[in-house]
Amino acid sequence: MFGRRLDYVLHLRPAEWPIMAAHTAVGYLLAVGLAGAGRGDRLGVALLGLVVWVVCLNGGTLALNSAFDRDEGDIAYLRRPPPPPGNLVGFSLALMGTGQILAFRLAAPFPMLYAICFILSLAYSVPPLRLKAVAGADWLINMWGFGTLTPAAGWAATGVPFEPARGLVLLGFCPLFAALYPLTQLYQVEEDVRRGDRTFAAALGIGRSLSVALGAAGAAFLVFAAAGVEAGWRGAEYGWRWAALAVALCAWALVLVPWRLGGQQWTPVQHQHGMYRALGAWAVTDLVVVLVWGT
Repeated sequence: MFGRRLDYVLHLRPAEWPIMAAHTAVGYLLAVGLAGAGRGDRLGVALLGLVVWVVCLNGGTLALNSAFDRDEGDIAYLRRPPPPPGNLVGFSLALMGTGQILAFRLAAPFPMLYAICFILSLAYSVPPLRLKAVAGADWLINMWGFGTLTPAAGWAATGVPFEPARGLVLLGFCPLFAALYPLTQLYQVEEDVRRGDRTFAAALGIGRSLSVALGAAGAAFLVFAAAGVEAGWRGAEYGWRWAALAVALCAWALVLVPWRLGGQQWTPVQHQHGMYRALGAWAVTDLVVVLVWGT
């Protein structure tokens, strides 16, 4: 019924929107707490911020990326991608620009966070910079953009001032995404090398990519632990919070340790399945963070 027009929507990769929305909502829930999540005037602006960040910024970024990648094999959240429509670049930029205009309806620093990520998205995908093809630059952009700035935007949309302990929690997501990012590339390494893109995982190789992921995940939980100390988690009544953090850490260990031990012999399909298991560990971490700092 929609013909080629549907391809524009597919390249926004709506299958990723729930994941992006959940991580953005973590910032909102840290700001207002679970008790205040469903009431108050902050809910409306938070929902607007969620749509602007997830659909306009993230969806537009992914579509812009597809316009220049022209992938033929499976890509994250889109199997058998259709050929990019001819106007996909213009469509992506218009969507992201609309999001920037809407961002100014929200409290500072939301518009600034949006603008930073807008610029990073252009630098990441568009030639001649195309930093996604520069090993290390792609990693840095994503660990900050998705890892920390995304939940920070969810918080900023509420207008609630940032505070130290929960600010450390937002910072902890930076090394956590540094762990996840190379895992999203391992099953595409052959295609990236064939296209000439020297991505982070392609440059490091499978073994070192997995070692970096293990180290970065460990660093993330050290930051989360520091946030717990900053929040005053002392005494038996806080034991369940430390136990919940340990559960999230174990979820990552169950994914990463077997992968590191046997991953050199894995097929691209096995690496892709490993990526989805890592996304499950990420979801567990988001849930734990909301429970222990939002109550």
